[in-house]
Amino acid sequence: MTSTLVHKDRFRHKGSIRDLSAKGCRVESVITPFTGMQVSIQLHLPGEANPITIENAAIRWVGSAGIGMEFLIVAKPDQERLNQIIKQLESKPAAAV
Repeated sequence: MTSTLVHKDRFRHKGSIRDLSAKGCRVESVITPFTGMQVSIQLHLPGEANPITIENAAIRWVGSAGIGMEFLIVAKPDQERLNQIIKQLESKPAAAV
């Protein structure tokens, strides 16, 4: 699943989502943000025109494994969509995620 990290409505960076949960995710990206930085993130779902938008997420760690993010503010409709995609991912074998 791909993503777009947005910082202050100006900087947009593509990434790949890993380890998705209702409270956060790990993103593989070429950028190296600083711990504590706050961004919004768009999760681009296969086959869907509109991404899930996380209004506010905090960078909790940065390392060779990627960027650890905690979701702070998610609008209710996006939270419901996120919960649905997590259920779908949990029902698939690990190799398919």
